[in-house]
Amino acid sequence: MAKLIFFFALQILLLAVVASAGDGEDFARTMDRKLLGLHRKEKLTHFKVYWHDILSGPNPTSIMIQPPVTNSSYFGAISMIDNALTAKVPMNSTVLGQAQGFYAGAAQKELGFLMAMNFAFKTGKYNGSTITILGRNTAMSEVREMPIVGGSGLFRFARGYVEARTKWINLKNGDATVEYSCYVLHY
Repeated sequence: MAKLIFFFALQILLLAVVASAGDGEDFARTMDRKLLGLHRKEKLTHFKVYWHDILSGPNPTSIMIQPPVTNSSYFGAISMIDNALTAKVPMNSTVLGQAQGFYAGAAQKELGFLMAMNFAFKTGKYNGSTITILGRNTAMSEVREMPIVGGSGLFRFARGYVEARTKWINLKNGDATVEYSCYVLHY
């Protein structure tokens, strides 16, 4: 008799677990926009930073973690970055933050990269905030446009775009400085 009671109790417990699991439609809910500060007017912020991609020397900020599939192009190569973002072109100007992420050779017939990086700001009003950039960068074009797909801190719910312009490049070692003009919509 004790086994039968245990068996029925186990069945009831199992039935209760299955019934409480539901059909999966209650995992999301509508929220009040005010709870996330989305009732405020959206702002457009513009700023320029200079991205320093250093491949040479004792402390490179960009390192190749996957070599290209052939020697004739950069296709398939992946480089991780932790590049300084400065206020002006010279490397020794005020550091505003870091560009952290990677770029990968994504084009076979031109020098084209998939860029995935966060601009992590470390000074001033935007200290602790980030914007996330994800897009195509044809490095030999004069101006490259990439989308801003999100952000954090003061840039929470950010969207927008950046324009990249190469300001300086060393063709022997690959070191480069690129101006990023950023247009960010955020709350």
